[in-house]
Amino acid sequence: MGSEITVSLQFDNMNMYAVPSPGIPGCPPGLEYLTQVDQLLVKQKVELVEALVGFESNNKYEVRNSMGQNVFYAVEENDCLSRQCCGPMRSFTIHVLDNFGQEVITITRPLKCMSCFFPCCLQELEVQAPPGNTVGYVIQQWHPFSPKFIVTNEHCDPVLKIHGPFCGWSCLPDVDFEILTMDEVSKIGKISKQWTGLLREAFTDSDNFGIQFPMDLDVRMKAVMIGACFLIDFMFFETTN
Repeated sequence: MGSEITVSLQFDNMNMYAVPSPGIPGCPPGLEYLTQVDQLLVKQKVELVEALVGFESNNKYEVRNSMGQNVFYAVEENDCLSRQCCGPMRSFTIHVLDNFGQEVITITRPLKCMSCFFPCCLQELEVQAPPGNTVGYVIQQWHPFSPKFIVTNEHCDPVLKIHGPFCGWSCLPDVDFEILTMDEVSKIGKISKQWTGLLREAFTDSDNFGIQFPMDLDVRMKAVMIGACFLIDFMFFETTN
């Protein structure tokens, strides 16, 4: 009887996590599971101290598949002074870990001013997978009213575009940032900020996002889309409590 209970608990534990695939030729180590998915859910973890007293802490995220299983865990690395003084503009390094605690993606954002009225104040972000091996960048394009980004490969060659909605969308419960081909003819996916409930929206800056992309999209670009999701969160939904 005791052994049956032990086996059952172990099985339930395994169901909480997505099991990575063995090594795939040409795929950065640790990203094999991304070859099997066309959507991810990114859930920011609510920090109790931040919610109660407004003290900005490092952001932490869980990345899950469509069945709710944990795929990755992401944590922001930053210093206290930058978080409190620079707020959403702060530079950061986000470490993305697999279910074994191994870092598989490193996302870096340098410190830059943010303003939609000045072309010199544009945001960018670098994605490495594995750490030390750049796979792509997310680079903001200047536009006075709508968020626009270019997604590039490691050589800075443009691959995809991301277009956000016209300004004034912040009151909407769900906000979609469309992923487009370079000619802007085809929409191949989206990054969606999802409504998390009135109290949570009002008193925390903790957000939920959905990422959708083609199943056959280059796994490196899927990793860059995770980075793009974090950049969008900081730029448009991270608030100073």
